[in-house]
Amino acid sequence: MMRSLMKPLVQKSFRACAAPILALSLGLTGCASGPKKDDKVETQITEIMSKMSVEQKVAQLIMPDISTITPEDVAKYRFGTILNGGNSGPYGNERSKPEDWLKLADAFWEASRTPHADGSPVIPVLWATDAVHGHSNVVGATLFPHNIGLGATRDPALIREIGRITAAEIKVTGIDWTFAPTLAVVRDDRWGRTYEGYAEDKGLVSELGAAMVEGLQGTGPDFLSQEHVIATAKHFFGDGGTAGIDTGDTVGNEADLVELHAYPYRAALKSGAQTVMASFSSINGQKMHGNKSYLTELLKNEMAFDGLVVGDWNGHGRIPSCTNKDCPESINAGLDIFMVPEDWKELLTNTKAAVDSGKISQERLDDAVRRILRVKIRYGLFDLPAPSARKLGGNYALLGSPEHRAVARKAVQESLVLLKNDGVLPINPSKTILVAGEGADSIAKQSGGWTISWQGGGDLTNADFPGAESIFAGIAKQAEAAGGKAILSVDGSYAQKPDVAIVVFGEKPYAEFMGDIKNLSYGDAKPLALLKKFQAQQIPVVAVFLTGRPLWVNKELNASNAFVAAWLPGSEGGGVADVLLKTKDGQVQKDFKGKLSFSWPQACDAYALNPGEANYKPLFGYGYGMAYGEHAAWTKVDEKCALSQPNAENDVAVFARGQSVAPFTLVAADGKGQRLTLAGAKGKSADGTVSVVAMDRNAQEDARTISWKAGGSFGFEASAALNPAAMAEGRAIRIDYQIGTRPTGPVKLSMSCGANCRDEIDITASLALAEQKGWMTAFLPLSCFKKGTPVGMPLSIQSSGNFEMSISAVTLVDDGGETACRF
Repeated sequence: MMRSLMKPLVQKSFRACAAPILALSLGLTGCASGPKKDDKVETQITEIMSKMSVEQKVAQLIMPDISTITPEDVAKYRFGTILNGGNSGPYGNERSKPEDWLKLADAFWEASRTPHADGSPVIPVLWATDAVHGHSNVVGATLFPHNIGLGATRDPALIREIGRITAAEIKVTGIDWTFAPTLAVVRDDRWGRTYEGYAEDKGLVSELGAAMVEGLQGTGPDFLSQEHVIATAKHFFGDGGTAGIDTGDTVGNEADLVELHAYPYRAALKSGAQTVMASFSSINGQKMHGNKSYLTELLKNEMAFDGLVVGDWNGHGRIPSCTNKDCPESINAGLDIFMVPEDWKELLTNTKAAVDSGKISQERLDDAVRRILRVKIRYGLFDLPAPSARKLGGNYALLGSPEHRAVARKAVQESLVLLKNDGVLPINPSKTILVAGEGADSIAKQSGGWTISWQGGGDLTNADFPGAESIFAGIAKQAEAAGGKAILSVDGSYAQKPDVAIVVFGEKPYAEFMGDIKNLSYGDAKPLALLKKFQAQQIPVVAVFLTGRPLWVNKELNASNAFVAAWLPGSEGGGVADVLLKTKDGQVQKDFKGKLSFSWPQACDAYALNPGEANYKPLFGYGYGMAYGEHAAWTKVDEKCALSQPNAENDVAVFARGQSVAPFTLVAADGKGQRLTLAGAKGKSADGTVSVVAMDRNAQEDARTISWKAGGSFGFEASAALNPAAMAEGRAIRIDYQIGTRPTGPVKLSMSCGANCRDEIDITASLALAEQKGWMTAFLPLSCFKKGTPVGMPLSIQSSGNFEMSISAVTLVDDGGETACRF
């Protein structure tokens, strides 16, 4: 059953550059129509390059992260670009003040401008950031709805203005370049980056992506002016078609894949995008970071792109023949800049050696350097003063200014999609309104991933968002102004029965592969219980769903009187109140304008649900969205999830993909037993004897490194009762680990089974033997722990000496009959 209320939306044909696409020739010539090559610029580039050594040229190809590089390093090695990754703040603090960002920008700038002793050219450094929904790494910046919400607005003029504001706030902190917009045409909503896409329709992605490029970079005489930044069209291409798997494989007929997934890049290039980021993913089994057919022949030659191609986070190292430290194959394929957060020194050395040996030709090196210099010159980098002396540098009043927040609030208003309403909306603000749910008063939850930190959420509180407003705060302000009352009750309890309840709930924040899921069923039972409770008590209830993708919420839809898809609205929660509440005199403030840019599933296994495909049977079709003047009678929807249980295996994850898995939490304790729960990418025990930092194994921050200094413990604690089957006889614990530094004292691994119930084994010798031997797997049957079934803490490691260990996974599994107790 597909809910249909509106006339079909008229779809714009946005062919920025024409072309029939043939299987191999892929006739996309003439796509780029941004700034034309300027003979004076090309002459300037030639003159600069004529005075550069091979090593200086190679340094332009290297992009380290600010967490591993200093201004002194930039002065020494003269890298062409730097970045701050999602968890990299100035001076090691992701919550740094805006002043610190600008201070560090000045330091890097001055370092790159230090004259060479031999008189060779001085080339300023470019700093890039992931400002994907506003300048979202910086405390106090305006946070706009994520792209999935902007897609629902279908308003290119609004998106263009958001780009302009984002650029201005970036410039305040002295940064030059943002890795945005994402142009993924998402085909499977299990993908953890679905919310970074504007739509499942290539035409809408094209239109809105081009508008964002124009907003960020400017147009006409304003192109790359001092109020704008360099944009990045990413990730080229196919990352929305990887069967719900981040960094996966997009498979199909070559011409069809290009026509669908490369389509939005035509508009972005026409709008003048100066940089393109290569995708982590593969096309028909070949990693894009090593795909010359697409990076060079398609993008640079046939699409006539003359800007630079930048890699993604260690993306070159995923090519089978490469490592993070050595990959001439990527440069030969068409990559111009390696994004190499940590291993930049080795990559610099090895890339120069590849040029010296002929593995990378001088011609290819010169082409890459020319592209980098072309973008820098177009941006005016050689003529700019230090970041703090530029037009917007240090103008901190622009960060989160009322004018900027007003635009973000408008974006929230226009992004909300009304899926169901039996007359409870709009709400009279003079009534008593109960606001419940974990998302009601959480700016972190309503902002999602890529917010201050890479994953968002975690240990972020409302205090980390000065000037922002939660959804509850926005409702309360309007209710009080109208003589009503809004009551915050996360668990839904109340002393006096309210007139109406609003339950704000949804997905926990995530980013990239951390958000990949195996099915579309929304699994949290607590919000459903709240909705049913209010329904049973005859309290009208409105569901406000915070989500980065359409999910199967049939039960929640049936249990609510109204249901609003609010997506991930960002810092301006008051925009939700503007649409849900009437004015004081009973008029509609703002009507619902949002229309689905992603089809909404009728079934929990409807992963790939796109118009025009076979078996397209959504609950709410692409383009659906009610307004207050419209009504659609509600028929109860099927609440059965007919999955074949793809997760029915007996493995129970305790720690995976860089995070503890509910109900487990990471815990560090000092020598006195004082414990601290660790929610972010790094932390330490109260006395600093145990410290934990994120590290990369197979993907960004998918593991943790734990360091002990003469005492303390690290482990995983269950915050709720476990399924007894998970810890029963015949079970084992599997740990994927590596040892950086062997222990200087005894190390014990223990498991607890309740109060005064603990057993442990000595693993010192095994860990000493594993030092510097790479990743290993420990397998311990639970029968090794004699005192009883461990239910409280399935893993705790105590060390009495110094010791460093990294862990990428902890899993409860069947023991397969194994009885040996060894690590």
